[in-house]
Amino acid sequence: MGIRIKTGDLVKVIAGQDKGKTGKVTKVLPAKNLVFVEGLGVRERHMRPSMYRQGGKKEIQVGIEASKVAVVVDEKAGTTSRIGYSKDKDGKTIRVARQANNKEIK
Repeated sequence: MGIRIKTGDLVKVIAGQDKGKTGKVTKVLPAKNLVFVEGLGVRERHMRPSMYRQGGKKEIQVGIEASKVAVVVDEKAGTTSRIGYSKDKDGKTIRVARQANNKEIK
């Protein structure tokens, strides 16, 4: 089915080095199953000097596996939920939060 997380969603990391931290999704790569979250996944890359640039350390952002993040449903309480799809009365497909009794996600 692919990744159910979209750009702009508020997510919480549920596993790994940044467990418990929240942030907004800036980019999604469904082919690699990666999610880029602002402020998280920042690593240092050592760059070799060349004729055109000076060597040293450069900060890059790496993606987080999509299975390690969950969408935040209630920001105050910090509750997360899995995402599902259902049809509304007009026949449009909408995203719903399964742990919040199929509440629609904006």
